[in-house]
Amino acid sequence: MPRLHWLMQMLQTVDVGLVVVDRAFDIQLWNGFMENHSGVRTSQARGNNIFSLFPELPDQWLTRKIESVFTLDSRAYSTWEQRPHLFKFKSYRPLTGKSEQMYQNITIIPLTGMDKRVTHACILVYDVTDIATSKIELEKANQELARLSRTDRLTGLNNRGHWEERLSQEFSRFKRSQTLSSLVMFDIDHFKQVNDTFGHQAGDEVIKRVASTLLSLQRETDISGRYGGEEFGVILPETNAEQASIMSERLRAKLEAAVVEYEGQHISFTVSLGVCEITSDMTEYSQWLERADQALYRSKRNGRNQTTVHST
Repeated sequence: MPRLHWLMQMLQTVDVGLVVVDRAFDIQLWNGFMENHSGVRTSQARGNNIFSLFPELPDQWLTRKIESVFTLDSRAYSTWEQRPHLFKFKSYRPLTGKSEQMYQNITIIPLTGMDKRVTHACILVYDVTDIATSKIELEKANQELARLSRTDRLTGLNNRGHWEERLSQEFSRFKRSQTLSSLVMFDIDHFKQVNDTFGHQAGDEVIKRVASTLLSLQRETDISGRYGGEEFGVILPETNAEQASIMSERLRAKLEAAVVEYEGQHISFTVSLGVCEITSDMTEYSQWLERADQALYRSKRNGRNQTTVHST
């Protein structure tokens, strides 16, 4: 019977998990792959109920899968993307791999007897850890690239392009729902003088201080961005002009009190701000932006280091 011997050798050594259960979910076959990764010997597994032996298995899900195989006489599948694993096995390449757990694809096959009736189900467990981790790493890399494409490198705020997209979306939301929203535009007073006196790297430190202070004050729903060199914008959803002005004054006062230290030099600075509440007469988001800018320029003309609310 050499062929049967060869077949048994293949079942025990193939790099795929093989588990055969009967209708009572008792294990009838448990190959070397399963033995090596579970630590449960074949002699221990055979004849035992699979759920008693592995209580961490998703019993309701697996029961439905196996019963459908018995009832329909057709295969059932599960991929690692639907369920990362069936058996909680550790990855056997922890040093070179990028995951401590084994990701698995599962196929459940009906096995028929001489009368053509399904008597057993064979669970095939495929180790797809390399495929899964590669895809996860690729998705992470793509997400990071997407984040970088919309982020200003110096400040970590939204860059101008992405911030304007968000401004356009907020304007469209207002047109649909008439939900209140305000826009704040501001810039650093006499920023050229900061650069000329202390150098461009010192100027960068001032810009970063502005950004970090802004982030510390804004709400989760607020959308801030670096609009230009030293100009910034903040979208404040569900906020009227008065509320936006209060937030602007908090930001202005905090920045006025801030001191940036750079190479032994102490740099103080101020900002000027313009606030505009969205109104129904606006037909494009650019009008909203223009009116906030007009309020900002009035702050500049009136002596800087102040907040001006656009009035119609």
